[in-house]
Amino acid sequence: MTTLEGHEEPWREWRAALASQRMHHAWILSGPRGVGKGSFARDAAAALVAVPGTAPTAVDHHPDILIPRHPPATKEDEKKRDNGEAYTTKRSIPIDEIRALQHRLVTRPTLGPRRAIIIDPADDLETGAVNALLKSLEEPPVGTFFLLVTHRLGRLLPTIRSRCRILRFAPLADEVVDRILRADSPGADHATRKAAIAAAQGSPGVALDFVAEDLAKAHDLMEHIMREGDAGFTLRGHLADEVGARPRRERQTAVLDLARSVLAQDLRLASPIRQARIIEAYGALTRLAREAPTYNYDPGLLAMEIGALLASAAVPTEAGNR
Repeated sequence: MTTLEGHEEPWREWRAALASQRMHHAWILSGPRGVGKGSFARDAAAALVAVPGTAPTAVDHHPDILIPRHPPATKEDEKKRDNGEAYTTKRSIPIDEIRALQHRLVTRPTLGPRRAIIIDPADDLETGAVNALLKSLEEPPVGTFFLLVTHRLGRLLPTIRSRCRILRFAPLADEVVDRILRADSPGADHATRKAAIAAAQGSPGVALDFVAEDLAKAHDLMEHIMREGDAGFTLRGHLADEVGARPRRERQTAVLDLARSVLAQDLRLASPIRQARIIEAYGALTRLAREAPTYNYDPGLLAMEIGALLASAAVPTEAGNR
């Protein structure tokens, strides 16, 4: 994503903390997925570890910015990584990654007095990894600062939250999302950008995924289901075809985000009775999005379930189609 816009308040808080004598050692960056928290974390870490008179180093190669990764999913993926090829990663950040990080913390920072740890997203930490991280948060090494990116603040342990200062990230204005789309996806035409902005609900990352995954047809099908229902299951079948038989994990995530955006758009204008149905469907989609990275759902069945949840909130009601 291009240089961040629209997060003036988090930047104000971060810069004020940098200028203070008592910089808090752990921060949670909380807000919707795709709103720019990860980019903020990297820019904020770069500002934190900057040493006057020293040329800046790229964040991903900076010796004092440590970012635990999702490791390769299989031995074959390890080989692909070692060969510089594209590879599939595990769905979570295991405890081994956090333990390896902690081994690095016994030494002093390399270039200056500060070191930054970015966990992006903290939502993906395995239970053992969370407990291991908690120990470091309780007794942080001198000069070490943590930035935990989360899309679902409520899922972090209270013991984690209580040790962190929270920076909240709100959705961005449509015109800001449009500028980011124009800069990062210059090939997208006006109609595609308009649909992406509407679907993104203020999250430029979601808008960029919309364009990258070519979700315009899926978006039209979802809106069609919301307008008219799908009594014959035909539209759900088309949606499953559009999602694909073997979609990448990123495409599945983008489709789930898109479905929730379509529901959210209708919520504002719906009657109170229909609002209740939309909220129920939105909650079910949120649970589905949370489970999808962990459980190996059949893509066709996943698309049919997404369609069924949209149909359950359609006009008229399709009580029998869930």
